[in-house]
Amino acid sequence: MANLQVLSPSMTETFSAALAAAAKATQARLAEAVGHLPDLPVTRAMSYAVQGGKGLRGFLVLESARLHGVDQSRAIGPAAAIEALHAYSLVHDDLPCMDDDDLRRGQPTVHRKWDEATAVLAGDALQTLAFTLCADDSVGPAEVRVDLIASLAKAAGAEGMVLGQALDIAAETAATPLSLDEITALQAGKTGALIVWSAEAGARLAGADTGPLRHYATALGLAFQIADDILDVEGDADAVGKALRKDAEAGKATFVSLLGLDGAKARAAALVDEACAALECYGAEAHNLRAAARFVIARRN
Repeated sequence: MANLQVLSPSMTETFSAALAAAAKATQARLAEAVGHLPDLPVTRAMSYAVQGGKGLRGFLVLESARLHGVDQSRAIGPAAAIEALHAYSLVHDDLPCMDDDDLRRGQPTVHRKWDEATAVLAGDALQTLAFTLCADDSVGPAEVRVDLIASLAKAAGAEGMVLGQALDIAAETAATPLSLDEITALQAGKTGALIVWSAEAGARLAGADTGPLRHYATALGLAFQIADDILDVEGDADAVGKALRKDAEAGKATFVSLLGLDGAKARAAALVDEACAALECYGAEAHNLRAAARFVIARRN
């Protein structure tokens, strides 16, 4: 797989620092939002669910905002929103009726630490919290907030992430494995839709053209999923923090099963090149987004 060695050490350090700073700021905003809620098992489960992780989606919001001259005080709400919504999707994906996982980010899944009902409610609450965060006055004018809310609802719902998840569930009982085109379309919803929204958010906040960032993030999201499929084959469960090789055991089609390991790696690398090329209009200012694209296929978890 590609790695960050194609960047200079200083650029790699700059990206790593930016990713860590974005995660810290986003976690702080989420803690503030959940901290106002009653101290109940469901709110404690919410706080638990948003901890850890790379914070890549929140980083994309903040970095795309910086690229468009939008102050972080306006972008932090949408950044926290996408991390809350992503956490909800993971909590529900882990449930026994879905993927039935015991570990997430190296810790017990929410339904294992509490119970299934608490996990369902915590996921529901995190989803609605995402829209509350986008609706906050600090985000900007009403028309900007409405655009963010409407586009996030589309990305998260039956035209985006939920659609991808539904197609994934249907594939488990299909008579034949999915084709490459079918699995690409599935993952564009399941994984890609929220990544695209994250990268576009800065342009939406600025009222700017979302086209270049949409192109960038579409390639990035697909590369991210291919990297996940590769990690499922080559990764270490302790490093990844969840069970591996479940797709192969279930006979599900993946990018690795369809392209082969080397073919999947080549496809991911080509998508990273495509993502970086889409940022040409931003010049050197987009260096962190270019590094993010390379990071998604170099990561080991």
